[in-house]
Amino acid sequence: MTEFIVRVVVHLVCFVLAMIALQALNYEKLLRRGKVVQAQVLYVLCAMALGLLAAQFLLNLAYRL
Repeated sequence: MTEFIVRVVVHLVCFVLAMIALQALNYEKLLRRGKVVQAQVLYVLCAMALGLLAAQFLLNLAYRL
């Protein structure tokens, strides 16, 4: 049970950190006008993907030590 909680917390922290990191990008030049919802979905999906990769890396690194 504690392993599950640790995994969930690590995934959530990595997701939040990925969202913070994505705020540094100026991606407005790449998007079309009037496509705000699609841009927000893309932003969240990118943050989820980066967060998942980072969390998997950290968890694999921690369990191999």
